[in-house]
Amino acid sequence: MCCPACDGRGRLKSAETVGYEIFREILRAARAYEADSLLLLVSQEVVDRLLDEESASVADLEDFTGNTVQFRVEPRYSREQFDIILL
Repeated sequence: MCCPACDGRGRLKSAETVGYEIFREILRAARAYEADSLLLLVSQEVVDRLLDEESASVADLEDFTGNTVQFRVEPRYSREQFDIILL
């Protein structure tokens, strides 16, 4: 039986690493689809990281893509899980 947190990999990604993955996915989505804003569903730990240490990067990303990024904490998500919804 695999560990549900790491899915059997033996290690977990940091909140910082997940944040950078989210930034890359937002850039891909902004290039591929038109939307006014994006809703990010993510764990509390990653939201905290993005709104604190990475707040300037989030603002730069919003300016670059022309999209507003909204956050919603999903309590059942592990640190590595996230979804981006185009609005």
